[in-house]
Amino acid sequence: MGRDFTFQCQGKCSHTHARAGVWMTPHGPVETPIFMPVGTLATVKTVTPAQLEATGAQMILANTYHLHLQPGEDIVAAAGGLHRFMVWDGPILTDSGGFQVFSLSQLRTITENGVTFRSPRDGRKIEITPERSIQIQNKLGADVIMAFDECPPYPASREAVELATARTYRWLERCMEAHTRSDQALFGIVQGGVYLDLRLQAVEALTQLDLPGYAIGGVSVGEPGETISEIVRATAPKLPVEKPRYLMGVGTYREMAQAIASGVDLFDCVIPTRWARHGAVMVQGERWNIKNAQFREDFTPLDETCSCYTCQNFSRAYLNHLWKSGEILVYTLLSIHNLTELIRFTKRIRESILSDRFTTDFAHWLEPTP
Repeated sequence: MGRDFTFQCQGKCSHTHARAGVWMTPHGPVETPIFMPVGTLATVKTVTPAQLEATGAQMILANTYHLHLQPGEDIVAAAGGLHRFMVWDGPILTDSGGFQVFSLSQLRTITENGVTFRSPRDGRKIEITPERSIQIQNKLGADVIMAFDECPPYPASREAVELATARTYRWLERCMEAHTRSDQALFGIVQGGVYLDLRLQAVEALTQLDLPGYAIGGVSVGEPGETISEIVRATAPKLPVEKPRYLMGVGTYREMAQAIASGVDLFDCVIPTRWARHGAVMVQGERWNIKNAQFREDFTPLDETCSCYTCQNFSRAYLNHLWKSGEILVYTLLSIHNLTELIRFTKRIRESILSDRFTTDFAHWLEPTP
């Protein structure tokens, strides 16, 4: 596993913990820091693999829980694994499904063994244990698989978070025991809610297991932005420097810039395609609504500095027209831009780290939320 998954730091910021590196996987290198698009059901919504590649995406995500429900991991395995099934040659990460399962608060029961829940598709009873999550992910065949964890909600009492954090560690040990594929890297997940001492205890315990990589989970579940930043500042620098660090579910300019300053390498978020399906676009870090009347006769591109297919070919007026007309092409064009926007942002940060200009070039986004 160590041969296929190596992380090399190529440059550091002299004022923060920010770093630029290259992480090798069986399906190619990933240059960090980088934003990873979310392809929950083996597709990044409304975007083809060729269009996705053109955005600059290097690594993408799929979700164990959703793929287990439809079409089922056996079908994916029979197709040759996720890469062949969805025609994506680059690295893939599968989330364990823990977050999705625990979001079904009215439909599931948690025990030490695992989680039992009713399928929201057909109501059938399903049990996912740490072992079952790993078995499913082994069949799906992603490059990186995530340990099955308990993600406590926000707010939650200290007692509840302590129990969830301790159980997450015990489940991780079971995940490691169940993991059978040497071509898949198993990441552990740091939990601990908003309690920094619990976070640091989790880091200490997990890093002793010498995993191929580590994730910070349990953020972006309702906490204020400054709380998320505080958690990351306390946690990320304590994770091993020779391993990739992944902040789960974060994808705005400010959140990513501040996390990169703490030493985070990998990010994912559903924002690009979810916003697109609501007519929203990200331009230079700002959220615009393409439905607004101000764009009806605006024949300029969304962003003249953007190299994406949408900005190079279509005007704001055309995108406004597509939305008003109910044409589904607008979802694809807005998604292409939003994906490119966030990937381009992290790539620019990477370049600034390599030239040691990170704190200068991105000073605005390193400031606390206004």
